Order: sequence, then structure tokens, then C-alpha cells
Amino acid sequence: MMIVGAYVGFSKLLVAVFPVFLLAWLRFGIATVLMATWLKKAPDSPPLDTRTRYLVFLESFLGNFLFSICMLFGMLHATAISAGVIMAGIPAAVALLSRLFLNERLSLRMITAIALGVAGIAVLAVSRGGNDDGATSLLGTLLLVGAVFCEASYVVIGKRLTGQLSPKRISALINLWGLLLVTPFGIYAAWSFNFATVSAGIWGGLVLYALAASMWTVWLWMTGLKTVPAAKAGMFTVFLPITSALVGVAFLGEAFTLAHALAFACAMAGVVLATWPTTATASN
Repeated sequence: MMIVGAYVGFSKLLVAVFPVFLLAWLRFGIATVLMATWLKKAPDSPPLDTRTRYLVFLESFLGNFLFSICMLFGMLHATAISAGVIMAGIPAAVALLSRLFLNERLSLRMITAIALGVAGIAVLAVSRGGNDDGATSLLGTLLLVGAVFCEASYVVIGKRLTGQLSPKRISALINLWGLLLVTPFGIYAAWSFNFATVSAGIWGGLVLYALAASMWTVWLWMTGLKTVPAAKAGMFTVFLPITSALVGVAFLGEAFTLAHALAFACAMAGVVLATWPTTATASN
């Protein structure tokens, strides 16, 4: 989650150079080459059934394809700090989706946590005007909220997949689906793009982005999910918004305003409330 938070922040540098669909296509393409050997099925692994194939596709469509599109387009209209505040709603989104699709009960504490996350986003939305060089627009906010729910879906579906496939194979399969989904858009964007204008440093950053977004983070997350319950894993997403905000302040020269502080306080309060262990959990 810390690596995800870092590349969410640094992606502002890449979307300033590459069109979003071209950037996503190059990311998936580079990772597909680097993960080619991860696609191989272990000799003792059973063949993929229809349900598992569907879950792999859904994991890639929501967690890879739509998350990348929402996040990258959102970063065109947002600061890294604002993105961090909005991404802090992931634990609450995981809880909400668990209620809707897994029929898990939402406690009053979780409902309050969701409300705090929404309040943080609302503060950003209200304060977005008047600062054209650093404001987060309503469009940027909505796209990043979409990325939050895509990431939450990724958590819920990923837990089911880890019981059937190895972390490496999951990473390679969902990346390959991501490449297939974005290829038509990527080819269209590449047709009129002048690749000669891209510096060596940006190309190096693109390779690191592909490694981080498609290989390292997915493998680490899926490996952890094999032994950590999905509900408990949700608490670790707190490191995503914190790291994203730190990148914005430390490396991208973004100012940390009072509105950001209020929004972040609401978001972090929601995260703490959502992930704080109950008395029964703490005693186990």
C-alpha cells in the first residue's frame, strides 16, 4: 500500500507527458513482458473453472483497468495530497461492498467511519475553487472516488482468488487482462503521439511505474492475503493515502492547506474508527 501511494503521487509526472490510455497500455505491456514466466501453471494446479476465470477477469477489470483509468484521469484534475485524502476512504468502501455483496453486517461504528470519509471528500469539493494551479476539480474528485471503489472491489475479490491461484499467477493473469482491455485505446493514443519527445528519465520512471503497479504491489498484496483476512487487510490501505500525501509535499512541491488538513483529519478519523479492533478482537 505504501508503494501504491507513492506511484499514485508520482503518476502526476507521467500523465503530464503521456496520454492516459497510452500510459496505461505501456504499463501493462511492459509488465506483461517482465511477468511472462509467471503465467505458467504449476504442475499440481487444477485447471481454471468458469467461476475462477470470471473472478480473474473481474479482478482485472475493476482493480487494474478501471482503477488505472479513474486514478490517472483523476490525477489530471487533482493534487497528490487531495488524492491521498480521497483514497483514505478505501477501508470504509471495503466495508460497504462487503455489506452489499457479502451480506456482512455494518455496525454503527462502520457507518460513522463511512460518513467521516464522505465528509473529508466533501471538504475538498467545497474548497476546490479559486486555485486553478492546484485545486482538485469535481471531476477529479468523482474519478478518484471511482478509483476508491475499484480498489475496494480488488480487495474483496482478491481474497477469494488467493485460495485458488498462486500470487504470481494472479498478478500475471490480471495484468494480461488489463493489457487486452486497454489495447484498442492505447493504439489509438499512440498513433498520434510523438515518442521522440519523451526523455530518458521519463522512460525510466515508466518502467518503475510498470514494475510497481503491476508486479511488486500485486504480488505483495496477494501473498499477504493468503494468510490475512480481507477485513484485517483493509486496515493496511491506510498507508496508501499517507504515502501519496507525503510524496505530494516532499517531492512535488504541493502546499498543505487548512482545507487539506481538515479533510485529512476526517478521512484519517474514519480510517482509525473503521480499523480499530473491537474488544473481542483485541482479546483474541
